[in-house]
Amino acid sequence: MLLEEVNMAEFKKLVKKTKTLIIPFGTVEAHGIHLPLNTDTFIIREAVRKAASETGVFMAPAIEYGVCTSTSMHPGTIGITPDTLRSIVRDIVRDGYRHGLRRFILISGHGGGLHVNALREAAETLVAELDGISMAACSVYEILGKEAYGIAETKNDSHAGEMETSLMLFLAPDLVKGRSRQEYPSFPKPLVVKDKLRYWKGAVWGNPEAASREKGERLFGLMVTAIKDLVGKIGKAR
Repeated sequence: MLLEEVNMAEFKKLVKKTKTLIIPFGTVEAHGIHLPLNTDTFIIREAVRKAASETGVFMAPAIEYGVCTSTSMHPGTIGITPDTLRSIVRDIVRDGYRHGLRRFILISGHGGGLHVNALREAAETLVAELDGISMAACSVYEILGKEAYGIAETKNDSHAGEMETSLMLFLAPDLVKGRSRQEYPSFPKPLVVKDKLRYWKGAVWGNPEAASREKGERLFGLMVTAIKDLVGKIGKAR
C-alpha cells in the first residue's frame, strides 16, 4: 500500500490491519556514465513496492537523498550529511508512531557505510525512546542470501557494476546507456583523502559488461523475497 496514495479515512482503517511501514532510501549519486543518478533509489523503490503489495504493509515515499562519500566529487552526486539523514528518520518515525504505526523498516538501496550507520543510529535512538516500537535498518544487499551473490560473475562487485546494471536492465532498460568500463578502485585506507577522483575516476566498482536482463530479473526476485522475509520477522518482533 503506497502511503501517499491513501486518504485519511483509508489510513485510519488500514492502520488497524497493519502497523508496518517500509521506508526506502536511495541516493542522487554518480553510477558511471551508463546508469542514472537515481539508480539506488529506483531499484529499492521498485523492490519495496512489490514486497509491500504482496504483504499488505505500508510503503512510504522513497527518500531520494543519502550520504555519499566516495562519489562526492563525481558529477551529479548530491548528498546529505549523516546528521540530516538521522534527523529525517527520527522525524518520520516519530510522526508515524503518533499516528499508530509501530513497526518500521528502514531499507536502503545504497550500501555506503556512513549512510547505513546513520540509519542504524537513528533506529537505536527511536527504539530506546518509543514504547512498543520495532525497527530494522539495513542495506538491501546485506539481507540477500548467498544465492544472489552466486548470480554475479564479478568478484567484489559493488557499485554500478554487474549487479546494479543487471537490475536496471530488467527494471528500466531505457535508462541504461551502453556500458562503462569495469573499474576496481583502491583507496589508501586508513587515510581519508580529499581528492576522491584521483583514486576512483569512473564511479564504477565492478564489471558492467557482465550484466544481463536475465541476471537482473533473478536478483530482483531474490531482493523482493528478502524484503518480504524481513516484513515477517519484524511482525513477530517484540
